[in-house]
Amino acid sequence: MEGTVFGFNEEQIADFFSTWGVGAFILFMLFIIGEIAWKSKAGKTGTFVLFFVLAFGMVGFIAKSIIEKLWGI
Repeated sequence: MEGTVFGFNEEQIADFFSTWGVGAFILFMLFIIGEIAWKSKAGKTGTFVLFFVLAFGMVGFIAKSIIEKLWGI
């Protein structure tokens, strides 16, 4: 079994970590944003702004995944 790790090839490993690994990283970043909002005592409006602005880039990744599933890409 040349070129495999635990029976998985490079493409399968890359596909797994580009979806589930990045998804886990997104959840971790949401935790960090919540921690920033809590420690800074941002209030409801400030917390909303922090989550909206800092998490806006994550929406693109999630939308890309949904579009790929819907279109079968």
